[in-house]
Amino acid sequence: MNGGVCLAAVTAVLLTATAMSASAEPVFNRSASFPVAQNLPDDVDLSTETSSEIIAASEDGMTLVYSDSPLGAIGFVDIADPKAPKAGGSVRVEGEPTSVTVKGGKAFLAVNTSEDYVNTSGQLLTIDMESHEIEASCDLGGQPDSVAAAPDGSFLTVAIENERNEDLDDGKLPQMPAGDLVILPLSEGAVDCGAIMHVDVTGLAEIAPEDPEPEFVDVNSKGEIALTLQENNHIVIVDGKSGEIISHFSAGTVDLDGIDVEKDGKLDFTGSLKGLKREPDTVKWVDDDRIVVANEGDYEGGSRGFTIFTRDGEVAYESGASFEREIVRLGMFPDKRAGKKGVEPEGLAVAEFDGQNYIFVLSERASVMGVYRDTGGDPELVQMLPSGVAPESAVAIPSRGLVATANEADLVEDGAARSHVMVYQLGDGPADFPQIVSADKDGSPIGWGAMSGLTADPEVPGKLYAINDSFYANQPSIFVIDANQTPAVITDVIRVTKDGAPLAGRDQEGIAADGQGGFWIANEGNPEKELFHAIYHVDATGALVEEVAIPEDLNAQQVRFGFEGITLVGEGGDMTLWMAVQREWKDDEKGFVKLVSYKPATGEWGAVSYPLDASEKGWVGLSEIVTHEGAVYVIERDNQIGDAASIKKLYKVAIDELQPAPIGGELPVVSKELVHDFLPDLASLTNGYVVDKLEGFTFDAAGNAFAITDNDGVDDSSGETLFWKIDMTATN
Repeated sequence: MNGGVCLAAVTAVLLTATAMSASAEPVFNRSASFPVAQNLPDDVDLSTETSSEIIAASEDGMTLVYSDSPLGAIGFVDIADPKAPKAGGSVRVEGEPTSVTVKGGKAFLAVNTSEDYVNTSGQLLTIDMESHEIEASCDLGGQPDSVAAAPDGSFLTVAIENERNEDLDDGKLPQMPAGDLVILPLSEGAVDCGAIMHVDVTGLAEIAPEDPEPEFVDVNSKGEIALTLQENNHIVIVDGKSGEIISHFSAGTVDLDGIDVEKDGKLDFTGSLKGLKREPDTVKWVDDDRIVVANEGDYEGGSRGFTIFTRDGEVAYESGASFEREIVRLGMFPDKRAGKKGVEPEGLAVAEFDGQNYIFVLSERASVMGVYRDTGGDPELVQMLPSGVAPESAVAIPSRGLVATANEADLVEDGAARSHVMVYQLGDGPADFPQIVSADKDGSPIGWGAMSGLTADPEVPGKLYAINDSFYANQPSIFVIDANQTPAVITDVIRVTKDGAPLAGRDQEGIAADGQGGFWIANEGNPEKELFHAIYHVDATGALVEEVAIPEDLNAQQVRFGFEGITLVGEGGDMTLWMAVQREWKDDEKGFVKLVSYKPATGEWGAVSYPLDASEKGWVGLSEIVTHEGAVYVIERDNQIGDAASIKKLYKVAIDELQPAPIGGELPVVSKELVHDFLPDLASLTNGYVVDKLEGFTFDAAGNAFAITDNDGVDDSSGETLFWKIDMTATN
């Protein structure tokens, strides 16, 4: 290895990623992904926005229930078969559901019925888990956020937030009315509304003592309630029987080093921030003497991790930047959304599986869940798991070896991922995820994402190179991948430069090794942004050697979707570059796209026409091209995800058919042969939904085939990158 890559760091990454699968201990793998839009009533359009936010489970572990704020409903999911969840229907309510818990066969749903931020109100509904009937309602006296049940079923507790208006005076505190903590006796599934107890938690915090902003509650086996006052950066411990405050303390601050602090299209983990308020969101009891909090930092904070406190406020463990740096290694750091707040841990779950206590930590912005082994001291990272977009909460079902996450983002308006509930099962390894990670370089993890093209070292089996696209326009890069390891490891990064500065403002969409240590790169233009389509040649250090703009007669036909791959055919003076154009340009017949040729020795341009498959939804185009054994292979895909995806295929075209005609004239149409259907791969690799952007494919020096997906830089995406070796003998 070179370029300052730390071998010890690579080893550490692999040990972390494969620790459980390499031992006799079981691992968590995702068993299913359930789009909650399947729970929409028959009379509601399937394009209606829906969401899964706070999730709970029936006591037998066979049914999941979640709050759905956009729909104004509570949803049910049948997980009797955790590999095939079924829609269990939904119940519409009056108001905005904010949280749910289950006890004694009843779901208790907190509902915000406030007129506005000043005239606040809320209800606690009792809903039968079998009949889905709303059986009772209690007036809570304010806007509820979180609800929890005592383990022995003796009471319920609700955090009454009376949330601030973030548009009023920039959201600054205080904003009246003040919230409080509510305790409601519970007996055999019936709530005693008349015995409601309001616990005053004003006057405790230093930040805005008159406006405590209660956020989240949890109850331990002693009936003690842990309550976070998020914007006040404070934690309160309350006796659930008497309502007396046992203790309260500031959540404190954290100093962070080795983090990215700017939303600038670059991944740079050398920054520092000091005195960051933790501002915890979710709180869970680890045992009767310790709590763990997810430090979302939603107001003035942003400490990016999680903290374990003793019941008296002593810090027993602080994750610092470690959780976030593990996310960086997965290629899931959300640069466009992170800034000074980082990955924003928000949800938590704690549960004991087969005698081992686990802590599950969710990052809302990175869409990932960390699994930690509780040691009684510093927790040990066991594995990282992919979730859907914006995981809000999780529930553990130890009796069945299951964990489920509720992922709130519904991107239906953008034609992207719906909100999903995802189910994970504990069992024998190996771990399905991650499939690719990065090592450390110069003391920091190599940041990566938005992989848009793939090529191979012509001499070294398993050595691959990938590029990022315009998501990181200020940091164009070539990533060196060791695919001989499991998971594959990004061992180094080469920055693409011109005169020593980043070759910024480009959209790298294809890469091909030139056989001399350098690379040819295809740049996709965009006439709407006055960015030009081009190809350029860089040396082994990434420095620009030559840039070639497309000819004017070709440029006159351009549209937004241009070069999406590049490959070399032939050698020496006969060497020709072939580029795949993603979609039809102005002069293309519908359903046909160009494969464009360029011969560096003569400067000649040409093209052939390639026939696309037809799709009922969205568009179809090309996203990669690579040469191998007398043919060029292209990825042909639609832009659909999940169940709507139908075309994710690998075709090949014989090189003998690549007889380019001059640009501007009639182009010969090539024939294609189906080699592999990627849909089964994409559906089964991690049991998530089928992702849209399969953008990288290549053959290594030994003839092994590899593919990689583009995670869009975690922008409106689950962020997970799929990377796998393809069995080319299994032709579909």
